This record gives sequence, structure tokens and C-alpha cells, in this order.
Amino acid sequence: MSYIKSCDKCSKFNVNRRKPPGLLQPIQPPNDVFQILGMDWWGPTTASLDGNRYVLVITDRLSGYVFAKASPTNTAQDTARILLEEIILVHGPPDMLITDQGTHFINELMNAISNLVGYKHVFSTPYHPQTNGQTERWNATFATHMAKFCNIEHNNWDTFLPSIVFAYNHGVHSSTGFTPYQLAFGRQPRNPFQPPATTFTFHKPQDYWTQLMQYRNIALKQARNNIIHQQQLSKLRFDKNRWHPNFLSGDLVWMKIFMGRNKLDARYTGPVRIIQVLSPVSFVVEDDNFQRFQVHSNNLKRVYSRDQLVPS
Repeated sequence: MSYIKSCDKCSKFNVNRRKPPGLLQPIQPPNDVFQILGMDWWGPTTASLDGNRYVLVITDRLSGYVFAKASPTNTAQDTARILLEEIILVHGPPDMLITDQGTHFINELMNAISNLVGYKHVFSTPYHPQTNGQTERWNATFATHMAKFCNIEHNNWDTFLPSIVFAYNHGVHSSTGFTPYQLAFGRQPRNPFQPPATTFTFHKPQDYWTQLMQYRNIALKQARNNIIHQQQLSKLRFDKNRWHPNFLSGDLVWMKIFMGRNKLDARYTGPVRIIQVLSPVSFVVEDDNFQRFQVHSNNLKRVYSRDQLVPS
């Protein structure tokens, strides 16, 4: 078996039928809303009548609350402007912002904003969208709903975006047991299609504030516990028949090829050498040209040396 594993051509061309290495590494939910945000661009799609082709999506890691803003372009300037106007200047800066490694997120402007307002900007591993899975799931959800409502020309999709976001934020999420709006703002949302509720007056505003904070703290704690429970269930399912990769700095590995490959090309390149272990499942590798790449363990295979091996 060791002799077969050491075949370079087999390692580079064979389809890996086993589940890839790497156990699920859940991100612990924060203690309060708007502390950890995920951000991603959706698009491009057909230009709307207003010229919009992209949507910047921002999700709150605890409440699940979604912000979505349509835009004609997805430049670094667009990203910074929407982040400032829709989030930082309304709700304050987060403690952490999670994005992919697109050029609209990795640039001097975004770096200057994070340094100025004091949040930590964390980048997901390339070709591993699960790091920002909450935002990625929302992108798939709202795209499906917009496709149902827009016209044949697909040029009015952005008119339905606010309604889809509203429905999502006002629906109970199974992972928390609450609506995102409830957790984000500490009160039950008002439905514009329902008659107004009976008015109730607090004669002492401080009493209202005290009760509001008590309700909010209880709800956030319960939501966090529910998320942790769901993460534990997901980890049990995900980790089944998977194993810890146990890659170390200095190990030689094969790295999966994602771009510029046709059906007859090798699936893996290398060997490349691991030069830094970022986490149990994230590594920095270096090739023969001294180029460095951040890679998830899903996309790596160990190199087995054929030295002194004899077929049995």
C-alpha cells in the first residue's frame, strides 16, 4: 500500500474518493450582535434597469441579521462606502470582519479603514468558502428567491431585494430559535401587513429600558447556546469518516489545482512544502519558485517517498 501511495503520477492524476482530511473547526459565536460580521460580493448578474449588477452582503454571526445593498460595480471604493454608510456609521464597527481574499477586500483602502476604526479583518482560506459559510448560504438563498420573482429579461431583480431581505430577517431561524431582527434589536418586529397592536405606555422610561435589557440578554444567551448546540451536531456529521491531517511544517504535500486545468491535466501539483501551520486545517505552502499559497487541508495530499520501498 505504501508503494502505491508513493506513485507520483497516481497522486497527481487520481480522483480522491475518500473524504478529504480535516475536522470541522466551528467559529465560536460571539457574545453580542454585530461583533463578528461576514461580508461577500454576489454577482455579476444581468444589469438591472438602475444599472446594478452586484450585491454586497453583510451578515451578523450571532443573530443572522443580513444587510444587502445592490451596486453597479464591486470595487474597493464601493465596498468601503457601503461598509461605512450601512454598518459602521449606523451600528458602530464590529470586532471582527470576515471576507474572502478578493481584491475588493484586500487593498490599502480597506486596510486603512480597519486600522482607523479598530476592527480585525480576517480572510478565509482560498477555495474554502465554508469559512464564511453563513454569508455564502444567504447568497444561495436570496439568489433562488430573486430568480422566482424577476421578469424574463432579469432586469428588475434589485426591486425585490429589500423584500427578500425583510422576509429573511423576520423569519425564525432553526439555529437560534429567534428571528434575526429580534436578536439584533431586542424587540419583536412589526409586520407592515398586520394591523397595529394595542398601544401600551410605560410611565417610567427607565422601567422599559430595564425590561428591554433583561429580555435582550436572555434572548442572546439562549441564541448563542442554540448555535453552539447546532455546531456540535454539524461537527459530528461532518467529522464522520474524516481524520486529522497531522501536517507539520516542513512536510511535502500535493496541492489541488483549481484554475487553468482541462479534463486530462493533473489534478494536483507539487510537491510543495508546508512552511507555516496557521490552524489545524489551514497551512501556508511554498513551491519550487518560492511562491506561497494559503491552503486548506481539504486541498492537500501527503507526499509518500518511494525511497527504499519495494512492492510486496
